[in-house]
Amino acid sequence: MLLPILTNGQGDMQTFTSLQEALKAPEKVVRLDLSNQEIDFSLETLQQFKNMEYLSLRNDKLVNIPPEIFELNQLKVLDLSGNEFTELPPELSRLTQLEELYLNDEQKLNLTQSIDVISQLPNLRSLHLENDHISTFPENIFKLDKLEYLYLNENELMEIPQGVMKMNQLKLIDLQSNPIPPPIKNEFKQEGNTIVRFW
Repeated sequence: MLLPILTNGQGDMQTFTSLQEALKAPEKVVRLDLSNQEIDFSLETLQQFKNMEYLSLRNDKLVNIPPEIFELNQLKVLDLSGNEFTELPPELSRLTQLEELYLNDEQKLNLTQSIDVISQLPNLRSLHLENDHISTFPENIFKLDKLEYLYLNENELMEIPQGVMKMNQLKLIDLQSNPIPPPIKNEFKQEGNTIVRFW
């Protein structure tokens, strides 16, 4: 059983790890980590967290993303890693303040469909697709034209996704722990302002 309270998050910001405890003072909740739990959501419950900026539902055995999440207007960071859903609902685009999205360990995820949805998030700057068994990248990756940080660690990529290099705002693409052959890494020439991390 998880301890109900609080670990230090960013600075002196508290991270609640129990929904029951967080509901005692919902207006104070900025960070809520419900990882490795099976949560029964309701709209009435989540609407109380008007100031929440960080939510983790990592490894919660979710087959569908609870639609109540899309009412969290202040949410900036969302971690949906390690769940069972195959697609992202279009309603995700209602999270207009979202800046960072974690979709690690999502081996069933339809990446082409997901990128179409993710591209509708106007303020998304950082996307994590680590350990998703990605071997080829969909052609629509260029739609993520506002993205600044793309994490593709621990996948099955054999080459640098060409569409990624056309993303003008991209500052970093992390390709660590992919089976990209050494000659490709060694011959890669840095272009523009994008840092490509192999090691």
